[in-house]
Parts: sequence; structure tokens; C-alpha cells
Amino acid sequence: MIIYNVTINVSEEVHSEWLTWMQQEHIPQMLATGKFKNAIMTKVLVEEPMGGVTYSIQYKAENKATLQRYYEEDAEKLRKEAQRFKDKTVFFRTELEVISEQ
Repeated sequence: MIIYNVTINVSEEVHSEWLTWMQQEHIPQMLATGKFKNAIMTKVLVEEPMGGVTYSIQYKAENKATLQRYYEEDAEKLRKEAQRFKDKTVFFRTELEVISEQ
């Protein structure tokens, strides 16, 4: 199992609009690609010196090959849609390999 983690700091100025967009549009579109089993959205409970609100969205993919297919077939289109918040968000992506679940 691979977790594709996207951590995003969102300006308070667009926070409400962004949160609605993520929950009602973006995450459902990510899942609709068929590349991810589910998505978990969490709020980071650390105050950032830069301000804003930080979230982590974790998408579970069956394996690295499936995630690679997402990059090749879907990522560019979905990332373009997020450009509407480009000046109000800072994000980074991480790939995590699940070693065990208990």
C-alpha cells in the first residue's frame, strides 16, 4: 500500500472556499480516477509561524505502479484546477509506503 500525502497550508482569506472545494470537488475527483482506495483529510494541529491553516490529505493507492499511473494520466489536469488558489496556498507532496497496519 502506498499513501500519497499532500500537505497544504491555506490562507485564512480563502480557507472556507478552499475547504468546500476540496471536500465537494477535488477529493471526489481524485477518487473518481479509480487510482485511490480512499482519502483521509486531517487538520494539522500546529500553529504555523506563517499563519493560515494546514491540512494533510492522504490518498491510499494499491501500489507504486498505480500511483505512477495517476501521475501520468490524471495529475496534470487535477493540479491545474487547483491553480485558482495558487497565491493563497503552499503545499508539498510525499509518498509513503505502508509497512504494517495493526
